[in-house]
Amino acid sequence: MKYTALTALLLCSASSAYAADAIIYSEPAPIIKINTFSWEGAYIGVNAGYGFGKTKETYTVGGTGHLKPRGFVGGIQAGYNWQLDQVVAGIEADFQGSSMKKSAPYYNVFDSELGYTEAKVQWFGTLRGRLGANIAERTMLYGTAGLAYGKVKYDTYNNVTDKHANHSKTRAGWTVGAGIEHAFTDKVSFKTEYLYTDLGKITLHNDPAEVAKIKTNFHTVRVGLNYKF
Repeated sequence: MKYTALTALLLCSASSAYAADAIIYSEPAPIIKINTFSWEGAYIGVNAGYGFGKTKETYTVGGTGHLKPRGFVGGIQAGYNWQLDQVVAGIEADFQGSSMKKSAPYYNVFDSELGYTEAKVQWFGTLRGRLGANIAERTMLYGTAGLAYGKVKYDTYNNVTDKHANHSKTRAGWTVGAGIEHAFTDKVSFKTEYLYTDLGKITLHNDPAEVAKIKTNFHTVRVGLNYKF
């Protein structure tokens, strides 16, 4: 009887040891990090940068001239984004104050100086669509295009006739550009943006015999901060 009990005890011990050896320890499942950030929603922001342009003047008396207004630009923007997977589409409006200005002489066909012209871009704004895609986590590259408007002022003076004329008017045109934006948090993002803006051509009458046609276009490079709601 003692031998039978001892044998049973040994068999149970062996079975327990075998069962322990048979346990398979698996590696823990990897933790998958899901990016929950989305560009979708409304936002407002501020921006600042530099503007530089070129105007071309053509006079009926044969004179020509070129101006390159440049200066500081700064303003505010607001918009809304929609996101589908990695593609982001949106609309944005902005308003900019501007110190872009320049004065320069203009000449006749014999390269004799006739007078001078001063150009100023006093303010401008845009209403644009944006289309972009995520190129990295929280980083979007986008293109943009739309309507532009702005107040431009021109003063011209003829040294020969002693005539002076000025023109100050809100003009409409178009704009196109591109940018890159990175979100530091779910609410705050930083962008760098380039825009080319064309505000069309104006006609300036210095006197009945001297009519100037002046075309205005300029470039802006700016940085900005946005806050998303």
